[in-house]
Amino acid sequence: MLVGIHPCVSPELLYALARMGHGDEIAVVDAYYPGHSNNDLVIRCDGSTAAELLAGVLPLLCLDDYVAAPVAMMQPEAHDRCDPELERDFRAAIDRCWPDTPAIARIGRQEFLARSRAAFAIVVTGERRKYGNILLRKGVPGQQ
Repeated sequence: MLVGIHPCVSPELLYALARMGHGDEIAVVDAYYPGHSNNDLVIRCDGSTAAELLAGVLPLLCLDDYVAAPVAMMQPEAHDRCDPELERDFRAAIDRCWPDTPAIARIGRQEFLARSRAAFAIVVTGERRKYGNILLRKGVPGQQ
């Protein structure tokens, strides 16, 4: 039994995080996201919201400070909107571990889909808020 690891971080997710290298991205996505059709490595965490998963993952994963935006969210379509609490929840999870992280970048849906296809893994959560999708770019320990 390991201690100090959030219960939402499964052995499969822990293994994926350990295998990621500097610059690799992981997509944490909502329950509606087409994960299995966009990446060969999909990890299911249906019992957690995306923010809960961030709170579990971020103590284990340093963010890349060699790029301007190591964290990116999907920008809502022009005719749609995102729950403002969602970004606040994401930011609170980030700030608990990495408070000097730049603002969360917003990227279009197609760019987010492309980056999730190229990501190391997609983690599908039980997040039910639309646009509950975020990319994390892994950094090098000790660079912060």
